Order: sequence, then structure tokens, then C-alpha cells
Amino acid sequence: MSEAKFPNQPADGLAAVVALRRLADQLENAAVEQAMRAGWSWPQVAEALGVTRQAVHKKHAKRLIAAGVRLRRR
Repeated sequence: MSEAKFPNQPADGLAAVVALRRLADQLENAAVEQAMRAGWSWPQVAEALGVTRQAVHKKHAKRLIAAGVRLRRR
């Protein structure tokens, strides 16, 4: 794997990191919502993301409820 090439200016490199984090968050939100709409459980989603069930629930539950997603109980 080759090393990432950063822009010459630190501000440009940091801006790129921020943009990637936002994109990663958007992708995670969409994937979690898709999984929950497909009937996945919190433990299944957590395992797929490599986090705890509590962490994924804390991060996504309110947003999913607001979006009208029917959440499974364990």
C-alpha cells in the first residue's frame, strides 16, 4: 500500500480529512438505516461496524426513529 500524498499546505490536508470524515459519517448513516430497514438487529449492525451494540444504538437510534424506521428490540 502506498503512502497518502498530502497537499503542501497543512490547512488543505486538514480540510481533506474533515471532508472524508463527513463522507464516512454519511455513508455509515445510510448503511445503518438500510440495514435496520432490512430487519437487522442492533448486535448485527454493531458487529458489522466493529463497535458495541450500545455505541451504534447511541449514535443512530434517535435519527432512525425521526426518519420513521421501525427498530427491532434485541
